[in-house]
Amino acid sequence: MNFKAACSGLSVGIFVCAAFSFAAQKKAAPGVFIQDKGKFTIKLAGQIVGHEEFEITPAEGGWVAKGASDIKPPQGAPSKVTGSLTLQSDGTPISYDWTTQTDKTMNAHVLFANGVAKISIQVKGADPLHPFEQDLSFNTPRIAILDNNLYYQYGILARLYDWSKGGEQDFPVLIPQELTPGTVKVASTGSAKADGKTYEGLKVDSSDLEIQLLLDNNHRLMRMEVPESKVSVIRE
Repeated sequence: MNFKAACSGLSVGIFVCAAFSFAAQKKAAPGVFIQDKGKFTIKLAGQIVGHEEFEITPAEGGWVAKGASDIKPPQGAPSKVTGSLTLQSDGTPISYDWTTQTDKTMNAHVLFANGVAKISIQVKGADPLHPFEQDLSFNTPRIAILDNNLYYQYGILARLYDWSKGGEQDFPVLIPQELTPGTVKVASTGSAKADGKTYEGLKVDSSDLEIQLLLDNNHRLMRMEVPESKVSVIRE
């Protein structure tokens, strides 16, 4: 897939392809996830161009991962994106909802079942009774969601990676805002350093782009680098 083009964002000019308040009331389901909450600073060529807040919490025997980003590039219109991903405990997606606000507002609902993603998109001002609908089929129900401008989803991908197995692993991917399916290759790169700190490295490769994820000892996403696009995403 043309991952570079798909993840270019909505006129932001950069590559950018969720609650603890009720955690005590819900028991975390066993699986690949742990609770997490934080904020990322998004930089382009060293300049701050946005922020994203996210949280990952247990819910109804599974998990909910939410994120909201606010991008203000040096050139082009600002954009806001929110995404809410409901998952089974093993990382299989159940549903995904996203909203984008740029020159127009769009929102969508994606329902996953038996390896099929049923997508319904509504554009503000359009006929609400006739949304755009499309089905995308995958050869497995365990699909990674990597949407534009929502970096917390790379933290989800790091949890889907089988660390006990190691090596290079393939993941089918959906980029909902672009209606784009594809595949990425993910591999552990061992110890890595950035700004004097040591992390666990994870490399994500598409057909034309390489993304570096830096994780802490619990495999939480702490930093993300896209060297070719000069983009850094750093946990505050």
